[in-house]
Amino acid sequence: MKKIVIATRESQLALWQAYHIKDRILELFKDAEVEINKMTSRGDVVLDKPLALIGGKGHFTKELEDAMLEGRANMAVHSLKDVPTYIPKGLKLAAITKREDQSDLFLSYRYESFETLPEGAVVGTTSLRRRMQILAKRPDLKVKDLRGNVNTRLRKLKEGQYDAIILAYIGLKRLDLIKDIPYTQKLEFMIPPMGQAALGIEIIEGDEFIQEVADALNDKNTYICTKAERDFIAKIGAGCSAPVAVNAVINGDKIEIKALIGYVDGSKILSQSLSAPLEDYETLGEKLANLMIEQGALKLLKEAEANAFKEIRPDRL
Repeated sequence: MKKIVIATRESQLALWQAYHIKDRILELFKDAEVEINKMTSRGDVVLDKPLALIGGKGHFTKELEDAMLEGRANMAVHSLKDVPTYIPKGLKLAAITKREDQSDLFLSYRYESFETLPEGAVVGTTSLRRRMQILAKRPDLKVKDLRGNVNTRLRKLKEGQYDAIILAYIGLKRLDLIKDIPYTQKLEFMIPPMGQAALGIEIIEGDEFIQEVADALNDKNTYICTKAERDFIAKIGAGCSAPVAVNAVINGDKIEIKALIGYVDGSKILSQSLSAPLEDYETLGEKLANLMIEQGALKLLKEAEANAFKEIRPDRL
């Protein structure tokens, strides 16, 4: 019997994802034994400040990667959007699962939709990407940071700390939590982050059986789209918490990618898109990044990150 130890965070959603992958592996490899190794990441512990102010990268992945490098696991299941573009030596991002609905979801106990929020309404989100797009659309709103696991965020909404909050649709769907909220709305205008609604399977390099398992879990089209997104992020040099949105989709025999970079208050945004024949997907993300760099993307991103939390940390300027 071949044993696989999956490293995962202990949050409810992370555990759903890990057990989902465990079930898939057991369906595909009848002789496998799969064990779940639960652990706490830094991003789960530091809840008193926005992620963008914690510093470093891999807030939700480092502890899992350390476990693999130390021999306590040979596979990790991540939300792909949390995985930095740099992978430590000895590990590889070997598979991307089929992507599901990438929508950002509006949730409220008071207001039927994003459009019906009154002037000055308080909207909760942890994401600079969401904050940028919300305020570009509705500069009259007040956006307030929102940390904690999914249930904590929903509790804060129910308690009235926020008029509305924005979360990823897919996480709420997987945990069957949408039915508990009176008003919900998919925000069609919102461009998602790199990798949203897909799982990244990270493994130890050189293990032939684990590589075989990863190959069986990989979805080719999702891998192609997310590679373009990750290549864009890597070239731009944006961290997981930066005010950047990027999304690639396959339409027939073409692949299309679009991106936004801008100030967190939505006052200045650079937007661009490209398309190419599907066979040219390997260079598309970097091409879009280079095009936006020519248009001032690096300067804009530096300014955006420096000013993102000046009300909290003036010394960052």
